[in-house]
Amino acid sequence: MTNIFQSVLNTLKLEIDNEPKSPLHVGETMACWMYGALMDEATIFMQIGLNSTSDNQLVAILQESLTQCDKQSSELRNFMKKEGIHLPSVSEPRPDSDPKAVPLGAKMTDDEIANGISIKTATAIIHCATSAAQSIRNDVGMMWVEFMNEKLVFGASLKKLMRERSWIKVPPYYYPPGRPSQSGH
Repeated sequence: MTNIFQSVLNTLKLEIDNEPKSPLHVGETMACWMYGALMDEATIFMQIGLNSTSDNQLVAILQESLTQCDKQSSELRNFMKKEGIHLPSVSEPRPDSDPKAVPLGAKMTDDEIANGISIKTATAIIHCATSAAQSIRNDVGMMWVEFMNEKLVFGASLKKLMRERSWIKVPPYYYPPGRPSQSGH
């Protein structure tokens, strides 16, 4: 499915490249600023997660997310600089530390780390979708669709790991009054 989606994006890019570029409107500017802050703060969370876990699969997911956040942040920062948008301030990167040396009361559990990544990924997807829908400039809308596609693909692998490890948080099931019985009677 990613190849089909990417093919459509590549086709649309050809149309967008020839479009005249108007200045960004205030909503597009705010969306860029907020997503830049979100990616930079997510980077800090991934660094803290890497300092808290020794689970190989979770480390791999954290590293994948960290790479993706850094990539998207860098692309967005370059775009923002080109468009004259002030960049959000960022927390300082965390130094590497040995997860075994971090006191239990100070480090996150693997479950907390996985759910934190999940929340940040879901927030990023929603932000990208909203920003794409509100963008007037097609190049800006396309940037959001590309970022969202990357987050969706990542989110699928994260959800698979979370299900395998029973880390996924499920809200209570809803059984409406008068709902037909599921037992077939």
